[in-house]
Amino acid sequence: MINLIKIPSLIIVWATASTACGGGGNDSVAPSTSFAQASKTPLVPGTTPVTTPDATPGTAPGTNPGTTPGTSPGAAPLAAGSEPVAGNAMGNFFIPAAAQAVNTRTPARTIGTGTPESCTSAAVVIAVAQGGVITFNCGTNSVNIKMTSTAKVFNDKPDVTLDGGGLVTLDGGGTTRILYQNTCDSAQVFTSNRCDLQASPKLTVQNLTFRHGNSVGQTEEGGGGGAIFVRGGQFKIVSSRFFNNHCDAVGPDVGGGAVRVLGVPTVFPVYVVSSTFGGAAGLGNECSNGGALSSIGVSYSVINSLFTHNEAIGTGANPAQAGKPGGGSGGAIYNDGNFFSLQLGGSIFRDNNANEGGGAVFYVSNDRSGTLAIDTSTFARNLSRGFEKVGFPGFFIIAAPGQPSSTSSTFSLK
Repeated sequence: MINLIKIPSLIIVWATASTACGGGGNDSVAPSTSFAQASKTPLVPGTTPVTTPDATPGTAPGTNPGTTPGTSPGAAPLAAGSEPVAGNAMGNFFIPAAAQAVNTRTPARTIGTGTPESCTSAAVVIAVAQGGVITFNCGTNSVNIKMTSTAKVFNDKPDVTLDGGGLVTLDGGGTTRILYQNTCDSAQVFTSNRCDLQASPKLTVQNLTFRHGNSVGQTEEGGGGGAIFVRGGQFKIVSSRFFNNHCDAVGPDVGGGAVRVLGVPTVFPVYVVSSTFGGAAGLGNECSNGGALSSIGVSYSVINSLFTHNEAIGTGANPAQAGKPGGGSGGAIYNDGNFFSLQLGGSIFRDNNANEGGGAVFYVSNDRSGTLAIDTSTFARNLSRGFEKVGFPGFFIIAAPGQPSSTSSTFSLK
């Protein structure tokens, strides 16, 4: 049952529920209904942390119920140059084989000949177009490669693995999307008559930093994906960092300041492992929706990762309210569609913001068949300025009955 309290400048939405983990699709309100007129005042002003016990062990695929949460919302460790390292160093969530880094000891090709000057945007574009396992030889120090063109995967080439060895930053300069895979783009070669369902090619990025990617104005396939755009095939992110990436500021469905994924079969989740999105003030990613990650009908498994200071900056939600352009949901993650899953394990979400719903996570399964599993993770100070799910600060959820399942995780506004 939906309940509303209207206070000057504030509409509070909550629902009756049978358990602390929610009563499924009945205890949230769809963005097109009554809460759509909510003000910019935070929905749940309380600050008492909510801790979920080991009430639902075994519900999340690949979980390790015996792990220690180890997800203090304190400052992230910093790498050289006072930037956050990749991932939640205290995360201890089980990493399945499919989510682990690709062996790159025998690369198909290497970018660079040992100096920073030999590592260029053109060299990255050519290597990605040729496919295969790709490494870098840019010297012994960290290097920033200014990308003047987008590196694009060709669907008829070997699966691309791009490994920066922890030293390489691909920098879009605030004007360029950095990496692109699309099985339904004829320019990248059709390889099946159902490009929307195929499971190849597989794209992996590991040990890389993606900075200042920008896809603003690139409206094909709905836009989004400031650093990386993927449609079709499979995709994995391992031990990588995403700083200051952007996509369009308004729009009801556009999203993914850092990463946008569409059309990946739900049986092949997008793995995000030991990676950082933002990580410190001034480094966050932003878009109309999904400041860090965005997708439609795609499953994600986010493991031992860190999301901070990402923002959903659109206004008007989805569908867009009258007189507004739409967007503003999912400060860190925006997931929409029908049947798909989201798993969050061993991760920290802190100081992410959404102008509308889900300061940390916006999860909407329109046919209420989707599942959301949360394990040994911490959520703190994720501001939803419009609406969220009671008992789960920073979340807006419409999912299958009984969702989300939550184990050894904490949810707080402070």
